[in-house]
Amino acid sequence: MKTSRVSFAAALAAGSVLLLSGTAFAHVGVQPVGEAAKGGYATLNFKVPNERDDASTTQLEVNFPADQPLTSVMPQDIPGWTSTVEKTKLDKPLTVHGKQVNEVVTKVTWSGGKIEAGKFQQFPVSVGKLPENADRMVFKAIQTYDNGEVVRWIEEPKEGAAEPQTPAPVLKLTAAGADHHDAAAKKPADEAKNSDAGHKDGQDGHDTAAAKSGSDTTARALGIAGIVIGLGGVAFGVASRRRTS
Repeated sequence: MKTSRVSFAAALAAGSVLLLSGTAFAHVGVQPVGEAAKGGYATLNFKVPNERDDASTTQLEVNFPADQPLTSVMPQDIPGWTSTVEKTKLDKPLTVHGKQVNEVVTKVTWSGGKIEAGKFQQFPVSVGKLPENADRMVFKAIQTYDNGEVVRWIEEPKEGAAEPQTPAPVLKLTAAGADHHDAAAKKPADEAKNSDAGHKDGQDGHDTAAAKSGSDTTARALGIAGIVIGLGGVAFGVASRRRTS
C-alpha cells in the first residue's frame, strides 16, 4: 500500500514537471548564431513552436525595439514563407560607416507558410549594428494561428521575477570582441612569421634528411665490406683444411 502511494506521488510529480516545462519553454524565442557582440553584426534565429494540437501557425510578427534602432535587418528566404520588412523614419539621422541613415527597421512579418502541430520553424535574420551600451534586446512577437487565435509574446521578463505567461523573446548581448581591423593587420605578419618558420623547418628537415642519407650510405658500405671480409675468411679456412689433408 505504501509503495503504491509513493509510486503515485512520484508519477504525479514527474507529470507536473513535464507540464510546467512545456509551458515554460514552448514559446517564441530568439538565439544568435554564435555570439551577438555589442556594436557588431549577428544572425538571429527566431524559433517558433506550434503550441496547439488543432491549429497551425500561419504568421509571425517580430517588432524591433524603437529605443535600440538597427540600421540593417535582412531576413533569410524560407521556402513557403514570405517576409515583409517595415521601416520608419528617424527624427535624428544616424551615422553608420560614414553614411547618414534616415530610417530603421521596426517590424518583420512572415506569412504564407504553415507550422503544423508538434513542429517548429526558425526564422533567420541578419541584423546590425547591435547597441553598444546595452546587455540585452527585447523583441515583441505576435503568433497567429489558422483558426484565428492570436498569441502576443510581449511581456518583458524582469530579472529576479518569475517568468511571465507570455514572455517576449530576449536576446542577450556579449562583450564587444577584438577589433577586426587589428586582426586583419596582424594576419599578414603572422603569415610571414609562419612562412619563415616553415622555411626554417623545411631547411632543417632537408639537412636532417641529407645527414641521414649519408649515414645510411656509410652503413651499407661497412656492411658490404664486412661480408667480403667474412667470405675471404671462409675461403681461407677451407683452403687451409685441404692443405692439411
